[in-house]
Amino acid sequence: MALIVHKYGGTSMGSTERIRNVARRVAKWVRAGHQLVVVPSAMSGETNRLLALAKEVSPEKMTSEAMRELDMIAATGEQVSVGLLALALQAEGVRSVSYAGWQVPIETDSAYTKARIERIDDARVRADLAAGKVVIITGFQGIDGEGHVTTLGRGGSDTSAVAVAAAMKAAECLIYTDVDGVYTTDPRIVPEARRLTTITFEEMLEMASLGSKVLQIRSVEFAGKFKVPTRVLSSLTDPLLPVAEEAQAGTLITFEEDPHMAMEKAVISGVAFNRDEAKITVHDVPDRPGIAYAILGPVADANIEVDVIVQNVGHDGMTDLSFTLGRNDLAAALKILRDQVQPHIKCREVTGDDRIAKVSAVGVGMRSHAGIAAKMFRTLAEEGINIQMISTSEIKISVVIDEKYMELAVRARTRRSSSSSRKPPEAGPHLDARRRIRALALET
Repeated sequence: MALIVHKYGGTSMGSTERIRNVARRVAKWVRAGHQLVVVPSAMSGETNRLLALAKEVSPEKMTSEAMRELDMIAATGEQVSVGLLALALQAEGVRSVSYAGWQVPIETDSAYTKARIERIDDARVRADLAAGKVVIITGFQGIDGEGHVTTLGRGGSDTSAVAVAAAMKAAECLIYTDVDGVYTTDPRIVPEARRLTTITFEEMLEMASLGSKVLQIRSVEFAGKFKVPTRVLSSLTDPLLPVAEEAQAGTLITFEEDPHMAMEKAVISGVAFNRDEAKITVHDVPDRPGIAYAILGPVADANIEVDVIVQNVGHDGMTDLSFTLGRNDLAAALKILRDQVQPHIKCREVTGDDRIAKVSAVGVGMRSHAGIAAKMFRTLAEEGINIQMISTSEIKISVVIDEKYMELAVRARTRRSSSSSRKPPEAGPHLDARRRIRALALET
């Protein structure tokens, strides 16, 4: 018997019929002899509806006290989901119990709307599992040290599921979505995109951070840190599909040290993109030590994350500094820089641009293959696409370009990379956790 964590997204929970299908799928795994913890999201569109109501009541800038109330409101969506799923499982003849995050408890810090998990007390959950029950836990939420309900940010149910799997040392965490795995890029833009059988945690982390919407980035961080075997697969398949077959479906996020992967890995695993980007440039700032901190420190203090940072070569004692950030944070960051930073550092101007996009090529094969960046830049040049900013790591190359060229860049880069990369290998039984889960599935 293996302990498995299932996570179901909002689309999977989008109607009572889909919730019944989730219950049938979970019941199938239970009848195959597994212990199940299930972490569902709110029903599709419900969180947006709740937050829209809050905005109608309080359209002004949110204070810390108001952010606390936002978490109280947003957390109710998942509470409805867990209750409905528990009832659906009981109708299937499966004993089940639902809990809100604060009942487990899932302990977090006090950063409302963006809380981070600090600890999970699994005693109550283990007792219920030992009693033969399926335990259903709200995703996306927890409780801080003062007893206030907190939420983990949009997409936080993925993080909840992987964190629960890590805390309970689950054999595998299955993330059920409305897609059947991780693709080389978005098939809606590039119809020739291929589903990957496996992808490393490093690559998935880069893909998530660079705009891939399949998994929330913090969930991948948890999975990599605690080495939780994680699989992305579709909830829209037949819920009665044999467990042995379902246990091998989708895309497995695995470990780079796997020798099979290291020998056979394609140079480029995927092309990610993000159009929800903006760029800020601070013009003519003094070219002296500490200037980057003077600019970015107040932005960080406002809990605004920045990504690509470029400081130009100084001339006549002055330089420009540019950085990218989420488009939704552009107005707040510009206000901070113009009100607090510009008078202090005496820069000439602070400008913002919300018509950019970021396109990235990701692959662990870059470590052992030279010339990938040059090929990418040549491809973009041949398409007449100008590069505004460049960021690299060992396994990724990102470029910031004009938003109107984003889809052209993705198609061009994908055509080029797919012509020079080998097809990823089929997954083999090379991780201990995978051996356990698949062996158990085959036995049933």
